Amino acid sequence: MSGRLPSKTLVSALVRRVGQAGGFATILSRGEDMGGIILVQATDRGRFLGLFERMIDFDGKASLLRCGPEADSDSEAVTHYVDRRLRSDPDMWVVELDIADAERFAAETIAIS
Repeated sequence: MSGRLPSKTLVSALVRRVGQAGGFATILSRGEDMGGIILVQATDRGRFLGLFERMIDFDGKASLLRCGPEADSDSEAVTHYVDRRLRSDPDMWVVELDIADAERFAAETIAIS
């Protein structure tokens, strides 16, 4: 049995932490409960800061890596990227965070092994 926490548990913890800190978090796409990829859409007061994907390396260590459109890209570019990713992996979680330092919240919560 793997010692990793299920994706559903990690996403739930992230949403809860952001809410407790006064931010807003919403699940845009529910993925596979156990091992779905987690994609975080980071914003601060509605301004797009970037997309970050939870990755697991060969040693089982989790990290958060930037992916997709650049910060401050228009919403159409972000939507197009996320939709394309969901078509290729419908089991992926997509979570939007609207809080200052969203990347840090995501890294501290979901990039744990």
